[in-house]
Order: sequence, then C-alpha cells, then structure tokens
Amino acid sequence: MRADKGAGTEPANILIVAQAGRLQFEALLFAASLRQFSPDYPGRLVIAEPQPEDAWQGHDTRIAPEIREALEWLGADIRPFTARHFGASYPYGNKIEALQILPEREPFVFFDTDTLILDSLGKVEFDFRRPSASMRREGTWPIPPLYGPGYAGIWRSLYDRFGLDFDSSLDLSQPDEHWERYLYFNAGWFFGEDPTEFGRRFLEWALAIRDDPREELACQKLHPWLDQIVLPLVIHSFGGGRPGPGLAELDGHVTCHYRNLSLLYARESDTVVEVLEATVSHNRVKEHVGQWDAARKLIFQGKGRDKIRTMFDRSILPSKEHMIRNPLKNSGWWLI
Repeated sequence: MRADKGAGTEPANILIVAQAGRLQFEALLFAASLRQFSPDYPGRLVIAEPQPEDAWQGHDTRIAPEIREALEWLGADIRPFTARHFGASYPYGNKIEALQILPEREPFVFFDTDTLILDSLGKVEFDFRRPSASMRREGTWPIPPLYGPGYAGIWRSLYDRFGLDFDSSLDLSQPDEHWERYLYFNAGWFFGEDPTEFGRRFLEWALAIRDDPREELACQKLHPWLDQIVLPLVIHSFGGGRPGPGLAELDGHVTCHYRNLSLLYARESDTVVEVLEATVSHNRVKEHVGQWDAARKLIFQGKGRDKIRTMFDRSILPSKEHMIRNPLKNSGWWLI
C-alpha cells in the first residue's frame, strides 16, 4: 500500500467487524475478495468479533465455527473484543469500540464489512498523518428544525464543544446552509495513524454527545447517525479532512461499499457484479455463503441479475437511496 511521501511506508492493518448472522457472511465476501483481487496486500486483515457479554449480553455474537475456519484459511486474524458502551442498543458503535484491538501506533484502515475489494489496494495513496473517510454519503444529518438552529449553528456547536476550529472545516465552494458545506462522511471506510488515540477520542466524544446532546441537538436524531456525527470531528481534530485525489480509487475502481446485496444488484456496475460472483466461485467460499438466504437467491439462483438488475436503468439512477430501496421492498426483493 502506497503512502504519500513522508507519511511512512509500513502497511496498514485492515479492520472489519463480524459476528453471527449476516455480518459473518459479508466478512467472508470481504476476505475472499481481498485475497482474490488484492493478493499482494502486505498488511493484516483483522476481524473484530464482539463477545456475548456486557453491551452484547444475551445475544449470540460469535462467528460460526465453520465460517471462522474459512476466514482464517483466507488469512484473517479474528480477535475478540468486549463492547462496553454500545453493543445491541447501537450496533454501529462496534466500529468505535473495536479499534481497541489494533496495535498501538500502527496505521489502520477500517472498512464496513459490506464492502468488496475490486482491485489492488496498492493503487490507493494513503497519508496516515491526514486521516479521512468516505464521501459516498447523502445529507442524512442534521435535519435543521424550522425555527433553527441551521446547519452552521448545529455543526459549530459541536466544534466549539470539543475545542475545534469550525471555520477551517468548511467547504467554501458550497453555499451557506447547504449540507455539503459542512464536513460530513459516510463511516463505511476511514483511516488514521494510531488506532489507540483515534479510538479513544472517537469513543469519548461519542459518549459525550449520546449522554448529553445539549440544546442545539435537542431536535436531532442520534440513532443511527451517532458514528457519522462524531467521525468528522475526530478526523478534523487529527488534522484530517475530505479525501484528496489520491484516495479516489476508494468507492471507485478499488473498493465498493455496496451496503446490501439487493442494492448491489440494483445500482452497482457490471464490474462489481462480476467481482461478487467471482468471489464466491471457490467451493470453500461458496458452501458457506450459500447458507445466507439473500446470497442464495440473488447470487446462486440468479435472481439478482434476472429480477433486480432489470428493474433499474443504471445510467439514470435516482439520486436518493430510498428511491431505490422502496421499489425493492415493494417488489419483495429487499433481502437482508
């Protein structure tokens, strides 16, 4: 994996989170696509597995033994962690608490498990001194109330709360009170120089906002957006910001954050579909992924191509995800 000059050359650890259910199958797709399409990647693939205790008490979280064996055969290093603060009440918090299992002061890249590797990660130019995250997002948060505060007032209150310079985070090419003017990411991937410090700050600020949202956030939903509210603050605090051109291959030719298999077949390119189907071609992957109902129907029975792909013109897709999701639900092809 390349890094910008002076940023250090050691390969980053890749972190994903997996547990019983859908995520273990997505993890298998991730690991298989990494090894097939980026076989020269020199870093470790670490899979964080939440344990059925504390915040996940009473839930079956452990990866099935046969899938664990397949993941390890693909080179994954599965490490347990205990979620003490979010767990079942806010599963997205796994990505915050899981950072604790990575080695201190070693650069890292986090990916959501519902991601495919399409090509060599060596094509991506990471500068770990300047963390960043995915811009494949919509204006999901905040939703300013009719009588204020607006976008600027809400975001400024958060920057002020944690002693950050709000004005330097703005994209001045966007108009005032347009959501894209303000630093906002999809948390589907992000990276940094030190997972220990990054994770400590991420957790501390997420808990502060959750437990005491304060007046400016009184009308705002924190679930499921809390991780994406805090992430830009953390990235900005470490001197990072919006991804530059060296990261364009992420959410592009090198990775695809598909989010859901039905969405993948509905909106992603032919290349992504071909990578998905090539990824499951090995018998040792196929036999396990075939246990997942969505994969069995959409991939192995061909319904993704025959039923979903024919529903949408990918040259003129709707701008909002819900406009794709709703027709899939109405037709019975929203599978999880």
